[in-house]
Amino acid sequence: MTTPTDRELVRVKRIARLMDDAFIDPLLGLLLPGAGDLVGSAIGLYVVGLALRRKVAPIIVARMLLNLAIDAGIGAIPLVGDMFDLAWKANDKNVVLLEQRTVGDGKAKWTDWLAVIGAFLALFAVLGLAIWGVVSLLRAIF
Repeated sequence: MTTPTDRELVRVKRIARLMDDAFIDPLLGLLLPGAGDLVGSAIGLYVVGLALRRKVAPIIVARMLLNLAIDAGIGAIPLVGDMFDLAWKANDKNVVLLEQRTVGDGKAKWTDWLAVIGAFLALFAVLGLAIWGVVSLLRAIF
C-alpha cells in the first residue's frame, strides 16, 4: 500500500515527466512566448511546495527555485529559449533534488551551495554590467 507521501512523489514525477519529457514546457514557451514560460514555472512550483512540506534544507529549495528561474529566464527568449527548454528540464532536475535529499540524509551538499552562490555572483555581475552600460551610455549622450 502506498502512503500519501509516496503518492505525492509519484504525482510530482508524473508532472515533471509531462512538462519536460513530453515537451509541454517547451511547447508552452513556443506557443505563448514569455507567458508560457511563466505558466511552466508556476506548475514547477508544485515540486518546490512539496520540498517545503517535507522540510528539505532551504539551500535545496533555493537551488530548485534557481532551476525554475533559469528555465523561465532563458526560456522567455523566442526560439532559442525553447530549444534551451528541451535540454534544461528544470522539473526533472528538481524531482531528482527532492528524491536525493529526502531518501538520503536530507542535508545539503557543497554542490548545492556552490550552485546558489554561483548564481548570485552571476546575477551581481550581470547587474553591474547593466549599470555600467547605462552609465556609459548616459555619459556618451550628455
